[in-house]
Amino acid sequence: METKKSELEENEVDINDEKEIVESQKKLKKEKKEKSEKEETSGEVVLTSLDDYIKTSSYLGTKVITPTMREYVYRRRLDGLAILNTNTVDKKLKEAIDFIVQFKPEEWIIACKREAGWRPVKMFSELTGVRVFTKKYPAGIITNTCLPNFFETKMVMVCDPWNDKNALNDANLIAIPVVAICDTNNHTHNVDVVAIANNKSNKSIGLIFWLLAREYMKAHGIKKPLPSLEDFVGEKLIVEEIRKKKKAKEKEKEKITEEQMIEDRMRRISEESDNESEKRGPGAEQGV
Repeated sequence: METKKSELEENEVDINDEKEIVESQKKLKKEKKEKSEKEETSGEVVLTSLDDYIKTSSYLGTKVITPTMREYVYRRRLDGLAILNTNTVDKKLKEAIDFIVQFKPEEWIIACKREAGWRPVKMFSELTGVRVFTKKYPAGIITNTCLPNFFETKMVMVCDPWNDKNALNDANLIAIPVVAICDTNNHTHNVDVVAIANNKSNKSIGLIFWLLAREYMKAHGIKKPLPSLEDFVGEKLIVEEIRKKKKAKEKEKEKITEEQMIEDRMRRISEESDNESEKRGPGAEQGV
């Protein structure tokens, strides 16, 4: 009886041990999952890869840093250009996109006076049907009811608060929200939703509107093929450092080629001089 009792007790201990192991494994898995989720939400790139931000120079600011943009600057380069934190660029861009997708295509407009942004803005318009104003925005078009081309809108997006100040001012006059792509030299006053990025480069603006097109079409169920990032940008994307190295190699090759040409020319002159001396004979040099 005692042996049976001891066996039962041992079995119960084994079962309890197994339960504890299973529970500890579950707890460990849960902790790992929570940790990975925290890591993903604490700075990982959400919208696109880090390479895309680097290749398009979206993280590069200007030498001027306004007080309202200072908080987004990571550091300065040796040449004085400000560098934006890529995680913050991604986060602020996602916030802007999440706000924009709430509006239907006919409920908002885009103003982009800078030529670098005309291509991606127009491509975005063709894909989504959103009205865009490139080159020049006609001031008063959404505020002055007496104008023949007057229309109403619920939101305005500008690619540069300074260049597109007419559209920004109109939106402020009728108290509608403004989304703006702001570089380090921009002031964010009178802007409701700020997307921070390089707004001077066709590559950077191309990336922004490519991501916006992708997310907007997804949110509104627009079934159209999305062109590639390079189509939006208008050129092949190469990492800047690789491009610099390539140019340095090309210059080095050109230098070597020039030196080779000089050496060949000097050798030909020397050979011609030797041939001339042979023709004249050994006594010619001594004046015989």
